[in-house]
Amino acid sequence: MGVTCFSQEFTTSVAPSRMFKALILDSHNLIPKIVPQGIKSIEFVEGDGGVGSIKQTNFPEGGHFKCLKHRIDALDTVNYVCKYTLIEGDIIFDKLEKVVYEVKFEASSTGGCVCKMTSEYHSKGDVELKEEEIKQGKDKAMGLYKVVEEYLVANPDLYA
Repeated sequence: MGVTCFSQEFTTSVAPSRMFKALILDSHNLIPKIVPQGIKSIEFVEGDGGVGSIKQTNFPEGGHFKCLKHRIDALDTVNYVCKYTLIEGDIIFDKLEKVVYEVKFEASSTGGCVCKMTSEYHSKGDVELKEEEIKQGKDKAMGLYKVVEEYLVANPDLYA
């Protein structure tokens, strides 16, 4: 099994606590509300959102994917860090065992934050992953972060 790692980050004017609450703690409520065309629903199939919980993301009918399942591995609500693992889904799982993510929201000197995400793609056997195979998922994740950022800027009292 090989491991391929990628990192990405972006800066936002939104405080780290608000980004963390919106994208991590309350994503199951917020995300389907603000991007219903991309995500039908997000629900906990095990647990209540804490470590060990399993969250299922359901996509609209007719899309490329039906659903994904993530397990929450670590949740630090003081330092705004979440580690979770993509454990099931119809996304390139013919080539992957799992994908492990770590997301950090760090305060910036401008009052906003820097959102940092690392991804570890654990491939099956001797399969080598190419960056272009992963780029679409990375781009969608960053697009989602930007949509949430815009929503929080437009709604300054939300998650304040």
